[in-house]
Amino acid sequence: EYALNIEHAGQTLLSLINDILDFSKIESGKMEIIPVEYDFSSMIHDVVNMIMIKAEDKGLKMNLSVDSTLPCKVYGDEVRVRQVLINLLTNAVKYTKEGSVGLNVTGKRDGKNILLTFEVEDTGIGIRQEDIHKLFARFERIEEERNRNIEGTGLGMSITIQLLHLMGSELNVES
Repeated sequence: EYALNIEHAGQTLLSLINDILDFSKIESGKMEIIPVEYDFSSMIHDVVNMIMIKAEDKGLKMNLSVDSTLPCKVYGDEVRVRQVLINLLTNAVKYTKEGSVGLNVTGKRDGKNILLTFEVEDTGIGIRQEDIHKLFARFERIEEERNRNIEGTGLGMSITIQLLHLMGSELNVES
């Protein structure tokens, strides 16, 4: 039990350090988007399996829907796409007490390119309309008092927004 607690604390600390380093890179203009061809289905599979473990630990159902017409290989920055998906899905699991978390992946052809859309949906506590802008602020946590038992620094979504911007994309939020 002690070893598991130490491992969990180490993973939490490593995640925090990585977020701070990524945030610093972005702020200094040193973050680079490095597009490569990668196995899209494998990346989705890995992300969902990782998140599914966290969801199952909380008794949540994980729903996945991927457009079957999407190609197996795509071109983009796999590391940053993976990071964005993990941030979004981890938040969905963290703020959902019961029910489910879902990922819906679709794509639309734009000439030779495929524009991917990722929709993350959960049955969590939701966000008041007047608090949605706080998602995009650094070190900002929504309803700190109500969510005090949920780990986080308020950096994940800020990093996600900035990574999406670097990739020519955006985040739309509905609650």
